[in-house]
Amino acid sequence: MKKIFIILLSLISFEVSAQQNTADTAKKKLADTLKKDILTAPDTVKKLHSKPVTLIPPAAMITYGGLSFVVHPIRRFDYYIKSQIRRSDSTFSTKAESYFQFTPIIIVYGLNLAGVEGKNRFIDRTALLGLSGGILALTEGLTKRFTHRLRPNGADYLSFPSGHTGLAFMGAEFMAQEYDAKSPWYGVLGYSIATTTGVFRMYNRDHWFSDVVAGAGFGILSTKLAYLIYPPIRNWLTKGDQKAAQKSSDNIDNKKNSRFRNTLLMPSMQGDAVGLAFSTDF
Repeated sequence: MKKIFIILLSLISFEVSAQQNTADTAKKKLADTLKKDILTAPDTVKKLHSKPVTLIPPAAMITYGGLSFVVHPIRRFDYYIKSQIRRSDSTFSTKAESYFQFTPIIIVYGLNLAGVEGKNRFIDRTALLGLSGGILALTEGLTKRFTHRLRPNGADYLSFPSGHTGLAFMGAEFMAQEYDAKSPWYGVLGYSIATTTGVFRMYNRDHWFSDVVAGAGFGILSTKLAYLIYPPIRNWLTKGDQKAAQKSSDNIDNKKNSRFRNTLLMPSMQGDAVGLAFSTDF
């Protein structure tokens, strides 16, 4: 387990250092970064960088987990994985996944705090994260209650899907959406941490393999849906303000134009005197 921690921490350090060296060689003050990131709200939010077809893989993962309730070979594979874990690491126990599930999200905000900008500013990024979390909590919560599956350790009947894994993969996809344009290794890092979270959940005998696969699907799908539906929602909410501002600006221009709508300015000459003649209606 120590080796896993060392590898993950090394990857995090390497990626942050590499990005800071290549993306922005100038040092940024913390106060300036916070002011720019938190107080700046752009007119539009950048959309999902991938196509809607990318919703298919997470949907397939959820389908696989659901089929474990009716397809016996899939369910038998759950028991096979459990037996292999018991045979190789029967005394394994860790709480690391309780921290790993939040790690990709923490890295995203940490990178922004360090001056490595992602796709969106703080306001939109946080709204997207909140929307992703809301979708995940609703879908996973209802599924857990509906499926009523017993955990491998017999603790309760809330085994399907894995909530820890879902949150970890939600954060991994969130990290990928914000930073894949800079480097695909950010997504690799996030998904590696999320996968480790799912493996630990199985080794702690808290979830079956199909629970973890479905949890990953729910997490990825929640974030992808959020990035698809948030931009039109945000633009719709801010459209009224933009129209009001435009209308106010038009009214001011109209008043200026109407104030001197019958204005006349022309040269005049009386004897040897040359001047300008001015007339207007108020």
